[in-house]
Amino acid sequence: MDLSKHPCFNGEARNKFGRVHLPVAPACNVQCNFCDRKHDCPNESRPGVTSVVLSPGQALAYLKELMARRPEISVVGIAGPGDPLANAEATLETLRLVRAAFPEMLLCLATNGLNLAPHVETLKQLRLSHVTLTINAVDPMIGAQIYAWIRDANRPLRGIEGATHLWNRQAAALDLLRGSGLIVKINSVIIPGVNDTHIPEIARRVKEFGATVMNCIPLIPAAGTPFADTPAPLPAMIHAVRQAAEAHLPQMAHCQRCRADACGLLNEGTGEESLAALQAAAQLPLNPQDVRPYVAVATREGLLVNRHLGEADEFCVYAEEADSYRLIDTRAAPSPGTGRERWLELAERLHDCRALLVSGAGPAPRNTLTGKGVHVIEMEGLIEDALGPVFRGEELPRGLKRCFSGCGMGCAGNGQGCG
Repeated sequence: MDLSKHPCFNGEARNKFGRVHLPVAPACNVQCNFCDRKHDCPNESRPGVTSVVLSPGQALAYLKELMARRPEISVVGIAGPGDPLANAEATLETLRLVRAAFPEMLLCLATNGLNLAPHVETLKQLRLSHVTLTINAVDPMIGAQIYAWIRDANRPLRGIEGATHLWNRQAAALDLLRGSGLIVKINSVIIPGVNDTHIPEIARRVKEFGATVMNCIPLIPAAGTPFADTPAPLPAMIHAVRQAAEAHLPQMAHCQRCRADACGLLNEGTGEESLAALQAAAQLPLNPQDVRPYVAVATREGLLVNRHLGEADEFCVYAEEADSYRLIDTRAAPSPGTGRERWLELAERLHDCRALLVSGAGPAPRNTLTGKGVHVIEMEGLIEDALGPVFRGEELPRGLKRCFSGCGMGCAGNGQGCG
């Protein structure tokens, strides 16, 4: 992965490479007194805002459409509209899907850190390049003014107790991130009269944990919040805060305070084309077929699709990479003799495969696998000739199609059925 292509961390890259935020995380476990999350506000540009919320499968479909139009996108991030790790299942599934479909894509995550520690190892395995923690106070007396409540395991904590708990969790996560190989950025919102003089102390403390860079973000007063009448910091205050914090950590000064569905170069808003693509993705089924990144094949020698489903003892699994395809895995078939349970088990083993290419299959296993999301395609011919149309969701060329009649009739199996 080329870290020089990250526009948020490399000032020279911001006019060449873009980023996209996938809005898959609506819930939040911390209520900040400056935050008002909205899910349908296309004309407002600030964190916590998105026009739609997507499922992991919809997000991948949207990303694939986007990459076809905007090849300069080099970074996929998840930053809300709530907290990604308050929605850990959806967030991690989205990251897995993106990593499988785009192996060289830079992945990053922005979180308040309350639920980060349990997932550090998983994020490392997914090869994230950067993690951003929003830390607005390390002094609970100040934190109590910033956070309305902290919810941990459905238990709301308020005031000094809540702020203390949040900082302890953030510190524990920072400690685990140290030495993980992940670049750690700290976001701090400058709130005049509340934490503006405290932010240098945040910088000092997080530097002790190995944080790499800091982004001091001016408050955006949001109507209806406790800080609605607090004025945004003036440029002189922003400069002074950053200068003082820079004594401890390098400062990022070109942040655009992106929406949770931001797309394109940093200086771009949410364009009409991207907004239309987002809204179209939100109309897809929650788990559209193409969320499964792989295709399985029943083959004898790895060249042709030439094994009947019932006789195959293993399946080759292929991934799409640019204009080619790569064998990534070989998975054993379940033992015969258990009827439908055999095909349910096979569906589980091929849970990440959108299709299974075979020379023939009986109706019972075909229906069972299809019902579990594995599309059984009967064909004969070169594996390479079939993978392109299947990955693109197109019909196979006529010369590859095969219509299976039944076991023992044009079938290489033993005629005993597919049990």
